[in-house]
Amino acid sequence: MSTGYRIERVKTGIPGLDELLYGGIPKRNIVLLSGGPGTGKTIFGQQYLYYGLVNGESGVLVALEEHPVQIRRNMATFGWDVRKFEEEGKFAIVDAFTGGIGEAAKRERYVVRSVDDMAELLDVIKEAIKDVKADRVVIDSVSTLYLTRPSLARAILMQLKRVLAGLGATSILVSQVSVTERGFGGPGVEHAVDGIIRLDLDEVNGELVRSLIIWKMRGTKHDMRRHPFEITDKGIIVQPYKVVRIRGDRVHYEDVTL
Repeated sequence: MSTGYRIERVKTGIPGLDELLYGGIPKRNIVLLSGGPGTGKTIFGQQYLYYGLVNGESGVLVALEEHPVQIRRNMATFGWDVRKFEEEGKFAIVDAFTGGIGEAAKRERYVVRSVDDMAELLDVIKEAIKDVKADRVVIDSVSTLYLTRPSLARAILMQLKRVLAGLGATSILVSQVSVTERGFGGPGVEHAVDGIIRLDLDEVNGELVRSLIIWKMRGTKHDMRRHPFEITDKGIIVQPYKVVRIRGDRVHYEDVTL
């Protein structure tokens, strides 16, 4: 029996991923994007934002681990030039990295002076989201906020969730984990978010293998298998009709249907 209720979805813009999400991320969901170094988390977040921009949406990127100038430069290497959208008031970078130090940082509009001041961080994020009327938000990475105080991870994510969901944004929170860690980047974080997408880079018999799995996603059914993906000069591409199976020192790719 149908209730007539239709889930609004936000397309990720990452080829192959929306098929695994049956059309996209449910609107207003807060998704934790978890993975170790080199797995492609930053590229994923930037690709998600840029897809929204070229399709008439607006976005905010909260930079906690990289200089905004470097972010613009790195995005441009994939063909994602955001300067036009910044000038049009559709995109903003919140500089939570430099603390306003340096000549380039002085030209940034949204600057967090002390990342340890959660109230200030939330205020600047809210200001940027309201100014551009952001549909999409990426925070890269939330782990920076609780790296030295992991017991606060869930509380910090809940604060962010209240702000982001309250303002109507569909958001990606990048979470760092160590190479060997199989968790999501902090105690209890999996309960504080609506969805978890995990990116992995496994060494198998001297070869690095990239794979993605959707751990959970509130508001929609989703594929629950591990799929291969690649990083190209156009960004991330997921292979929805192939599944990765790693057994010991062997990698097996299996064709599947959705």
